[in-house]
Amino acid sequence: MPGSAPVLGAFYGLLSALVWGSGDFAGGLATRRASVFRVLVLTSLVGLLVLLLIALALREPWPSWADLAWAAAAGTSGAVGLAALYRGLSMRTAAIVAPTSAVVGALFPVVVSLALAGLPTPTQSAGILIGLGGIWLVTRSELKGHAQTREGLILALASGVCFGGYIIFISRVSNGSVFAPLAAAKAVATVVALGLLAARRLPLLSPRENPVALAAGVLDAGGNVFFLLASRVTRLDVAAVFSSMGPAVTVVFSALLIHERVSRRQWLGVGVCLLATALLAI
Repeated sequence: MPGSAPVLGAFYGLLSALVWGSGDFAGGLATRRASVFRVLVLTSLVGLLVLLLIALALREPWPSWADLAWAAAAGTSGAVGLAALYRGLSMRTAAIVAPTSAVVGALFPVVVSLALAGLPTPTQSAGILIGLGGIWLVTRSELKGHAQTREGLILALASGVCFGGYIIFISRVSNGSVFAPLAAAKAVATVVALGLLAARRLPLLSPRENPVALAAGVLDAGGNVFFLLASRVTRLDVAAVFSSMGPAVTVVFSALLIHERVSRRQWLGVGVCLLATALLAI
């Protein structure tokens, strides 16, 4: 691996965290004004359009059947994960949902990468334990008899598992192109979202009705691009944990822009989660 690759991988990973975290905030905000399934369809359609137009403009080759299969698996997992995440964020529990989802989502790629590339170092092992401690700090002060927060935690765990699956699946796509396989994954995610919407007999969401959802779709697509670039120049676990720092952006926006209450213990938990991702990346 060239000497500049780890630095470039960290750069792309942090960019994905910034863009994904902003998109998650926008998606949670949009879900407060409309059903999560209506928002999911609109964000998926917007992301698909952006990725498809760029792939066509760059004349990228269409992915192989194997790459399409990996992209389809990633798209399905990502759609379910986004639905769970947006629902959790809409419940005003961002300080619980975002970090928990991120740490759980990072653990799966870390385990897979370590199984393929070698056993964990002592630092990485410490990062896993500290990450679990961070989740405990984030959730402990809110779980006592609070049904809404318990539901938020369940949604966070579900979204984390799905996002971990997305990261693993999309990283298996070959290096021939970037935007085309992501467009394929987003197409499958859109079909899944439309199926969820149809099952609940809900109408499509108009862009004029919820313009914040448009921003969420564009930002989600951008985060996907930067993550895929990161995974191609550095280890999968490193790319995953750097991109999982996105919840810091989500929580800060939630606290500053919509004045969501975040306790000191939860802020500490967020910090511990971010420390865990840094240790896992070493």
